[in-house]
Amino acid sequence: MTRTALITGVGRRRGIGAGLATGLAADGWDLVLSFWRPYDDRLGLAAGPSDPQSLAKELSDLGRRVDLVPVDLADPAGPETLIREAVSRLGPLDALVMSHCEAVDSGLLTTTVESFDRHYAVNVRATWLLLAAFARQLPATGGSAVALTSDHTVDNLPYGATKGALDRVVLAAAHELGDRGLRANVINPGPIDTGWMTDALRDSLEARQPTGRLGTPADIADLVRFLLSEQGRWINGQLLHCNGGFPKGDLPV
Repeated sequence: MTRTALITGVGRRRGIGAGLATGLAADGWDLVLSFWRPYDDRLGLAAGPSDPQSLAKELSDLGRRVDLVPVDLADPAGPETLIREAVSRLGPLDALVMSHCEAVDSGLLTTTVESFDRHYAVNVRATWLLLAAFARQLPATGGSAVALTSDHTVDNLPYGATKGALDRVVLAAAHELGDRGLRANVINPGPIDTGWMTDALRDSLEARQPTGRLGTPADIADLVRFLLSEQGRWINGQLLHCNGGFPKGDLPV
């Protein structure tokens, strides 16, 4: 029986979203991948001109169906439109994996209202709306939702604050929507180098990492694959740290 999933935030080959897609495709999932290239361009993140398209082709060559849907999740209509489009292409979705985010560094004295509102729209409101629309279309067999979070706060007020709110939204879904067959969990991956680290920051983080290396998108994908599997079906309403033992506390900037 084919399993179907929507993964958000799959705009760059180096990103966590691409690692999640690769892992789930290897497990036999058919996928809809969403992305929003203007975000990557605005932040100057390392991306090839056809990253989503090349990833989709690579995964399709494995025999999976992989469709791409660009969507601006800052738009209040974006999440429901995305779920509806994904269902129209794959049928009822068995899983929702949310790796999208708005992440622009700023502190208490430098964050603008416009920036805070955009972070809230993407990281919190879109997560809520995606979960609600996903729950309404769940098949009788139920399904699983996973979201990525962070405990970063210092000099990263809008990102850290809205990721904290994201946690509460997802964990609420685990308790409120269990009667619909929904399981929902949050993963904190710790620092993953997806192209945003300087050499100095990477060296500093590696020195603090007990394993001697930073995590990779594939490391996070392995946990998501387990959570979406039959073996992971009893895990629900949890905030899981998948960070190789990285010590708690804010990242150096």
